[in-house]
Amino acid sequence: MNESTTIPFLHLGGAFVVGLSLGFLLKKTFKIGLFVLGLVILLFFAAEHYDLITINETKITDMVDSGIQAAKSTSFFIKERLSSFTAKGLTAVAGFATGLKIG
Repeated sequence: MNESTTIPFLHLGGAFVVGLSLGFLLKKTFKIGLFVLGLVILLFFAAEHYDLITINETKITDMVDSGIQAAKSTSFFIKERLSSFTAKGLTAVAGFATGLKIG
């Protein structure tokens, strides 16, 4: 097989590929979640404009802040888990960072 046609990340090891896939998945999930959250907030604003509902901005802000804290704790947990994945935890964390970058 020609060396130039191989997938670039596969020769780096299993821990790197696991970190890469988790980072990629986490970033894509975050983007989809933000899209859905923005769509829901937009629908709430439209419903408020047509006097169908009344929005309490403080509760929306509190819910978004709690979601941000949950996302931070999840990413911290994943990073800690990847660092203890194998003796090569650094490669898993590097793969995770790369997955976040390309995701």
